Amino acid sequence: MISNYIRIAWRNFRKSRLYAFVNVLGLSAGIGFSLLVAAFVWKELNVNKGLKNADRQYIIQSRWKESSQGGELTTVGMLARAMKEEYPHLVKNFYRWDGVTANVSKGEKAFREGLQLGDSTLLEMYGFELAQGDPKTALTGPYSLVITENKARKYFGKTDVLGETLDIGNFAGVKQPFTITGVMKDPKDNSVTSVDADNANQFYISTGNMPYFNRDINNWFNKYTIAYVELQPGVAPEALTRPMQKLLQQHAPPNISANLTPSLVPLGIYHLDANNGIVRKMLYALSAVALFILFMAIINFVNLSISKSSSRMKEIGVRKVLGGLRRQLILQFLTESTLTVAVATLLACGLYIAGQDYFSRMLGTSIPGLFSFPLYFYICPVLFVLITGFVAGIYPAFVLSSLQSVDSLKGKPGTVKENIWMRKALITFQFFTAAVVLIGAIIISQQIGFLFKKDLGYDREFVIAAQLPRNWTPEGLQRMYGVRDQFARMPELENVSLSYEIPDGNYSGNRPVFKAGADSTTAISTMTIYTDLKYASLYDLRLSAGDYFTKSASLADPRKVVINETFARSMGWAPQEALNQQLRSDGDPNIYTVAGVIKDFHFKTMHEKIDPMMIMSTDFVVIYRYMSFKMKPGSPSARIEAVRAKWAELMPGAPFEYYFIDDRLTRLYAVEMQLRSGTYLATGLSLVIVLLGILGLVSLSIHKRTKEIGIRKVLGASAGGIAALFVKDFLGLIVIGGVTAIPVAYLIMKKWLGNYMYRVDITAHPFVLTIVVLGAVSMLLIVLQTFKAAVANPAKSLKTE
Repeated sequence: MISNYIRIAWRNFRKSRLYAFVNVLGLSAGIGFSLLVAAFVWKELNVNKGLKNADRQYIIQSRWKESSQGGELTTVGMLARAMKEEYPHLVKNFYRWDGVTANVSKGEKAFREGLQLGDSTLLEMYGFELAQGDPKTALTGPYSLVITENKARKYFGKTDVLGETLDIGNFAGVKQPFTITGVMKDPKDNSVTSVDADNANQFYISTGNMPYFNRDINNWFNKYTIAYVELQPGVAPEALTRPMQKLLQQHAPPNISANLTPSLVPLGIYHLDANNGIVRKMLYALSAVALFILFMAIINFVNLSISKSSSRMKEIGVRKVLGGLRRQLILQFLTESTLTVAVATLLACGLYIAGQDYFSRMLGTSIPGLFSFPLYFYICPVLFVLITGFVAGIYPAFVLSSLQSVDSLKGKPGTVKENIWMRKALITFQFFTAAVVLIGAIIISQQIGFLFKKDLGYDREFVIAAQLPRNWTPEGLQRMYGVRDQFARMPELENVSLSYEIPDGNYSGNRPVFKAGADSTTAISTMTIYTDLKYASLYDLRLSAGDYFTKSASLADPRKVVINETFARSMGWAPQEALNQQLRSDGDPNIYTVAGVIKDFHFKTMHEKIDPMMIMSTDFVVIYRYMSFKMKPGSPSARIEAVRAKWAELMPGAPFEYYFIDDRLTRLYAVEMQLRSGTYLATGLSLVIVLLGILGLVSLSIHKRTKEIGIRKVLGASAGGIAALFVKDFLGLIVIGGVTAIPVAYLIMKKWLGNYMYRVDITAHPFVLTIVVLGAVSMLLIVLQTFKAAVANPAKSLKTE
């Protein structure tokens, strides 16, 4: 019996090829997109879920009285260790690390790598597996090193590298061989080995080797340590609130204990809620878009199924006259609709596989394969097929099959009209959804364009930066100045600068700064960066008053500083009044003199306001990380190759790994770029689904009204007049859908733009453009479809059965 139903369904598919194609294509596109988004969301939600005892793992976050007093991500170095030592009934284990970058080499291979200098508890606490080595001793010996399989392949071309050595340089310019005592299986996404996009480390070194890198996290003064704790079973994080505050009051200096409130954030949600919850918001937005697209596809499918079923009333009547039972008709229609959904779902799986790589590139992250999900995941498509097939088959199965045989044979018109308003409501919802998505895509694109085109206060055109080998001694600094000056004489370059920071959002930290004659209680928290004298000219930082340290070629007084306009305003000074003012920092005996005031520029993202900034000279602090190169206009590749050759000559053995400052800006807005890409694709799909729906409905409408078209032609109706009949049916729906979408899209996008301190204004342009585009494309499609029927020979139309 079922096989007979399937054969009948296949005949109907072949008989109505256009209808079947439109129905299956629209539904499969919606399902495929939704599956891809669901896979991306599932992947992001499962970050940290694979860690050992994940439900008891926490990262210590910091809340400061003023956000500029310290970072949220880091805490005091000794806090996690003291929690374990003094409250072992609450804390089972702890892990802390400090991240550095260093030159790592093996023979001719040399790269800049991120190192994680951390406690030996890493492997045991989180359950990271070693492919080679003993997890109990791998991180305990001097100059020992654990690397991932990925890095083992990079340096050795194999993973069997236990006992091999890699040379790692420190900040004094010394190289030391480190013995590989463990090879870690490439870890799944987590916030321990990769706390964020800028801290993805695959080299792990124990804290016992910190003196080699001139680092120390075993004190109460270092507030830049990333720390985690594992709680004892049954212990709630609130139980540690008072103990943490007590430890700070007992051991930390007053400027930390009085301003810092530590808190425990579950690793299960940390990835989603970090950076003001930007990942969670992006997932909500993409999920909502995917659900809208899926609803549109389902509505389209149901709408076309209902419209098509109305043309089969005579078939129902004939089958009843020949002895067909109602339950057989019900089963027939439900089988057909379910089979159609099943075919669309299988096609969607094919689209998933075909589009996986493209979607991964578009979002900048890997998308899981179709067969990498838990078994329970595959129940969802089956339920989807059954439910959607049942909904689509309800009308023909239960309504049309209940008609009397005579009414069915007559194609009773009154009954057919009962679903017109429902179909119009569904079509209107499709236009509404498409309009919301399109408006959102336009405004998101405008905001991202604003982020990249807005005058950031500095010049990033033709600027590349590369990390340098470190030698943080006066002699090392002078040597690097000499290297800088040799680069500056190259004809391919306009300028070269040495600095600890580049304008990419990462900076050394904040320090409390106050007037030299005032009390430290008046201090303002100030972002501090360290540069040489050429930094301002290379990045075109504009001066409001004074000089960038000095007018001369060398710095006469290393205690001169440069401040921004926001800093001057915070002190109550006009730019000119700030010159020669003296400043102090809490805990620092030095007195600094303001040499110049620069105009504000965006060092961080536009999610945040511009903070007070103080720029200190590398002559004074003797630290550096980057060399920035301003290239002359022309072929960038040729100029970069010239810089590469000079780099190899001046710093043999040091890797030249460069990036454009524009690319760093793109990394700052990686989540926004993912959202824009997703909305672009969703916009295209929503338009396709809407147009497929119109195509199917208009085709069915023309088929039903073929004789009417012939009669109108005989009575003198023009082709344009006939086309206008069909346009009129949809024009009102487009207007209603577009108008109702305007306030909804406005409220959604206003809330989204509220995440930015600096943002575009919402104008009428996206709303008008959306309605015009939807209307024009829809009307064009309707006219093209109806034109063929309108110009056909009316004699053929009147003979149509």
